[in-house]
Amino acid sequence: MQGLKRILTAFTLAICLSRPGKAQQQCTNGFDLDRASGQCLDIDECRTIPEACRGDMVCVNQNGGYLCVPRTNPVYRSPYLNPYSNIYPPPPAPGPVPNYPTVTRPLICRFGYQLDENNQCADVDECASDSHQCNPTQICINTEGGYTCSCTEGYWLLEGQCLDIDECRYGYCQQLCANVPGSYSCTCNPGFTLNDDGRSCQDVNECTSENPCTQTCVNTYGSFLCRCEPGYELEADGVNCSDMDECSFSEFLCQHECVNGPGSYYCVCPSGYNLLDDNRSCQDINECEIRNFTCTPQQTCFNIPGEYKCLDPVRCEDPYIQINENRCMCPAENAGCRDQPFTILYRVMDMVSGRSVPSDIFQMQATTRYPGAYYIFQIKSGNEGREFYMRQTGPISATLVMTRPVKGPRTIELDLEMITVNTVINFRGSSVIRLRIYVSQYSF
Repeated sequence: MQGLKRILTAFTLAICLSRPGKAQQQCTNGFDLDRASGQCLDIDECRTIPEACRGDMVCVNQNGGYLCVPRTNPVYRSPYLNPYSNIYPPPPAPGPVPNYPTVTRPLICRFGYQLDENNQCADVDECASDSHQCNPTQICINTEGGYTCSCTEGYWLLEGQCLDIDECRYGYCQQLCANVPGSYSCTCNPGFTLNDDGRSCQDVNECTSENPCTQTCVNTYGSFLCRCEPGYELEADGVNCSDMDECSFSEFLCQHECVNGPGSYYCVCPSGYNLLDDNRSCQDINECEIRNFTCTPQQTCFNIPGEYKCLDPVRCEDPYIQINENRCMCPAENAGCRDQPFTILYRVMDMVSGRSVPSDIFQMQATTRYPGAYYIFQIKSGNEGREFYMRQTGPISATLVMTRPVKGPRTIELDLEMITVNTVINFRGSSVIRLRIYVSQYSF
């Protein structure tokens, strides 16, 4: 049967191809994609291919292909065709076009879809059916007609594995960052608080929130400073303030006495003094001038720094007679005056305690100069401590010099003697100034 050997049979099957990751669908030869329904529909090659079968072969469409069969094939026998014989008959007269038999084509869904109970193609949820190929470190995300293998937030896909992203390397946090699996955590330095965005930090104003300082609080970026009021000093803890003892810093704050008080100090003066407007210096009160004294009418008020003295009237002792209120004279005709100073002059002066030395404190000079006479000045008595000496400053004058500091209160009485020598008439005599020095208690 030469004709049977020429039977050509072509069966083409629809094969669905898949790729890793998101599945994509296409139709193989023999099918065409219906974009409206998303289904692969069979192509009728017997109608679309001119002369699909030649000679005595008849085209029979199949699902996904077609067949060329002999006209005498009993399976596809046509009532319009006469059976073949060993001798080919002449070609039949032209007649109506034959109605070729067709095969019913079943509905086929593309990859990722399947027929539902309504005979419609519905998406297959590979993630729910566990038919995906994502590895355990990945998560499956269903898509229309397929699925995707992805990583959770905080991970990235590298060579098929989900690896943690170190967000701290990329500066996600403004200050402190702590990486954790799949995420990160931002914190702030002391003195800052985390904002609502979970990343940036804001300065905490400790002065308004808690005011840790005992006096004045100054807010700074990320911290605070404590300041103290004048007269106080900050303690080692940097928070508390303690009173500053200004009096211990210097002995020159006050002329007399410094009294420390809370946050300040003040100066006081001893009795007999007033505090000046500079609030540190003391000025003597002249009780004699303001008549704030208790002297008798017969006494004389003598002011000294810080106090006063009531001086009794000068009384001349025998053989002296009183010349005036402060001078006594010993008459030459009186035999008892031969070895005595001719006159005694009483003087009073005051001096502050601790006066600097050497210091000139009193001047003495002759009132009359006689021809051929010269004068000798000396301290006759009262200088047992050798605190003074007489320095002659001219032919008829001398100065009392203090050579050692004298502390008060103290009363010193010196007899300053001026000796007159006259070689012409062979005369030698003397006069004395009886100097009383009141040394005050203080140096001002």
